[in-house]
Amino acid sequence: MPTLFRFLYWCAIIAGLVYAVLFSLAYLVDPREREATIEIPSQRTNPPETGN
Repeated sequence: MPTLFRFLYWCAIIAGLVYAVLFSLAYLVDPREREATIEIPSQRTNPPETGN
């Protein structure tokens, strides 16, 4: 039984560290704003007509 408690203890420690990292990334890091240009090929927007 002590092995199970030791395992759960380490799982809780690792989960707490992951939560702390995610919390710090969410609240302490400011994202940079920049323009995004996405080019879409004309074949995707205007597919060639198939002759039936």
